[in-house]
Amino acid sequence: WTVHSAGAIAAVASRSGDIMADNRHTIVLLQLTKNRSSRTFMDYEKTSLAMDAICSMFEKRLKEMYPERREIDYEVSDLYNYIDALGDLSALVYDPSINAYAPQNKEWIKKKCFAHLKKQAGGGR
Repeated sequence: WTVHSAGAIAAVASRSGDIMADNRHTIVLLQLTKNRSSRTFMDYEKTSLAMDAICSMFEKRLKEMYPERREIDYEVSDLYNYIDALGDLSALVYDPSINAYAPQNKEWIKKKCFAHLKKQAGGGR
């Protein structure tokens, strides 16, 4: 299987966050549907790993929706729509300056996912 992100990845965008912020422990809180029983969490040593997991969930969903396709292209807006359609999605990112986890919302996650995909496509630095 090959899944390609296209379009907006090539667009010029400012990279949010700094390199050190990527090294922060991140807990993703996820509710797939409106049903509260679909709540779960995922634990990652780095923010980039958490964003990779969110993008991978979306790509897995695309593969389920289009099993006959060998390659699937998508725009960043498709990923954003997927994130918006989730029952809930947020992240808790460890902040050593306060020795606590700072909550982050869907908009923050979208920005981080975009930066992650841009970096994977060779456009981030």
